Order: sequence, then structure tokens, then C-alpha cells
Amino acid sequence: MTAPAFSMRAPPASAFSSAAVATVIGFGGTVALVVQAGQALGADAGQIGSMVTALCLAIGVPGALLSWRLKIPVVLAWSTPGAALLAASTLGLSWATAVGAFVFAALLMILTGLIPALGRLAGRIPSAIASAMLAGVLLPFVMRLFKVVPDEAVLVVGLIAVFLVLRRLWPSWALPAVLAAAFAVLAMRGQLALPAGTGLFGHLEPVAPAFDWKAAVSLGFPLFLVTLAAQNLPGLVVLQSAGYPPPANRLILSTGIASLIAAPFGAHGVNLAAITAAICTGPDAHPDAGRRWIVGVIYGGFYLIVALFAAPLAGLFIAMPPAVLAAVTGLALIAPLSGALQSLTADAPSREAAVLTFAATASGLALFGVGSAFWGLVVGFAALGAGRLLRRA
Repeated sequence: MTAPAFSMRAPPASAFSSAAVATVIGFGGTVALVVQAGQALGADAGQIGSMVTALCLAIGVPGALLSWRLKIPVVLAWSTPGAALLAASTLGLSWATAVGAFVFAALLMILTGLIPALGRLAGRIPSAIASAMLAGVLLPFVMRLFKVVPDEAVLVVGLIAVFLVLRRLWPSWALPAVLAAAFAVLAMRGQLALPAGTGLFGHLEPVAPAFDWKAAVSLGFPLFLVTLAAQNLPGLVVLQSAGYPPPANRLILSTGIASLIAAPFGAHGVNLAAITAAICTGPDAHPDAGRRWIVGVIYGGFYLIVALFAAPLAGLFIAMPPAVLAAVTGLALIAPLSGALQSLTADAPSREAAVLTFAATASGLALFGVGSAFWGLVVGFAALGAGRLLRRA
């Protein structure tokens, strides 16, 4: 009797290539937005480097452990809509206060995972309202793509052209191609100097959270809601569609715990991935559905490698000219904005309430020191509730 060859159990090359592609797209596609979020909240270059390092660790370690333990490909990501929400903040909060809001959002996610009734209630949040808030947060970034054209006309128009062509030919590689083109031009100009003091390896800088009710309401609660509705719930759907009935509460709880541990180092939150998860959960990633969980482990390992070199990677974006950074960010958010706008108008009974949510959020309305994302939700839920009461009457 011959022992089976190890190669029969070794992961196929597609498992590594799928995990690598998902890592490049997930990190490269929106790290510019994470850097902008840190800058908007007053973080210095070292703290932004810590933010990116902590996010990569919080994606890599829990994702690999969950994939191995549950035997399903669990793919995590940082909260892209959450980063957009933070980058749009105009409240002038300190970095410590922002970290306190991250902790508050993580605690809300943990409660959602611990209490089944809260999870069911979260699942009933009208997708039109959540999408409308997300669209209102994203719109200013996409508009800024065109506002910076006078500053960098040739480069920005060129990046838009690269994006449009690649979106038609190889959609998954559109954003990495935009980044490659932007860095190539900046390198030729001699504008790729890293900030002073940037080391070769990633690092962690702990910050004592400062809790403030305005930050909790303006940033913490909207960050929790948009992460849950726009990231975790779609991530569960991706797993379900791939044939892996997900333990929803356990996964939501795990992302909340990972976010809570990483928050003091500047991480705004991690969640289940959707787009990158689709790359790692299909038969193209691994032909054996029963062993496809290995792709999740490999993906987590790649993020640990990225975390190791997070400081210089983040430094490249910190040193990027503001107009170019705005252009890259705007292009990265076109697809999420398109999806949010489509969901915003999909449900006819909620359409007016969703449009009001979208308008209030995008307006930048701030009352009593509380930002527009919260007021957008207030307006939307009030309009939705009033409409239902009138219909019952």
C-alpha cells in the first residue's frame, strides 16, 4: 500500500495567486483612503503608519485563524466606507478622541455578535437608508477627483483614462494599474521621497483612547452602522453564495474583537470582505470546496507580510501630492459609490427617505458638534417612519 503523495494535499498554485490578487486589490485599492482618514483626524506620519500596520495585522491574524478553525475561507478587510466616513470628518477631533470612537464602534459590533436579537435587528436595517448614508459620504471624494483637475490636469486625466480602459478589459486590475501609473509619473518627477524618519518595517504606536459623546455619535455609531451594513452583511452573503453557510454571529463577534484589540493602535475597524472574498471563495481559487479554507489562510499570511512593510508602503501615500492622492482616492471609490446609488433607488417605498438621507449626509450638515452622517440617518429614519405611519392611517 503506497502512502499518498504530499502534493495531493498541497495547495494548488491558484490558491496562492487568488490570495495574492485579493491582497493587492484590497490593500492597494483603498490604502490611499485610509491615509486620508488618518490625516483628516490629525494623525502624524508615525501614527498613520501604525494605523496601517494594525489594520493589516487585524486582517491577517484573525482571518487565518478563523479560516483554519471553521474550515471555510474567511476573508477580512478594513472598513472602506468607514475610512471614507473618517476622511470626510470636519469636526477637528484629536487623534486620541478618534481612537475612542473606534473603540466605541468595535464595542457595538461585539454586542451585535453576542446578542442574537441585535444581529436580527441589524439585518432589518433598510439597505436603502444605509446605502444612502454611504453614498452621501462617498460623493464628495468622487467629486474631488474633478476639482483637482486644474492642479494636475494631465496626470489626473491620464489616470482616469487608465481606469476606464482597465475597467473594461480587466476590472480587478483597474485600481492597481492606476496606482502603478501614478507612482511611475511621480518617480519620474522625483516626488516619491518618504517622510523623514520612515523606517523599513511596520510599527505600532499605542494611543490612550479619549472618549467623547460627540465623537461617539458623529463617528463611532455611523462607523459601526456603515461597516455592518455595507461590509459585514454583504460579506456573509458572499460566503452563503459560495456554498459556505456562515456562522454569522460568531464572525461578526470576531471582527468586533479584532477591531477592539487593534483600535488603540489607530485601526478604525476590520470586517468581512465582499469583493476580495469573491476572489478567494470560488472554484477558481481552489477546485476542492472542502479545502478552499486554505486560501483564507494564505490570504491572511500575505497581509502579515504587508504589515511587516507597512511603514514605507503608507509613507508612499503620505508623501503623495494632495491632488494626486485625491484623484487616486476618487477613482477607488467610483465602484462603491455606484453600488450605493443603485441600492439607494432600488426600493420604491424607501426611495424618498433614502434620497433625503443621501442629501443630508452629502451636505456636510453639522449641528451641536455632531456630523452629517448621523443627521443623515436621523432624517432618513424619520422620513421612513413618517411614511409608514401615514400609510397605516
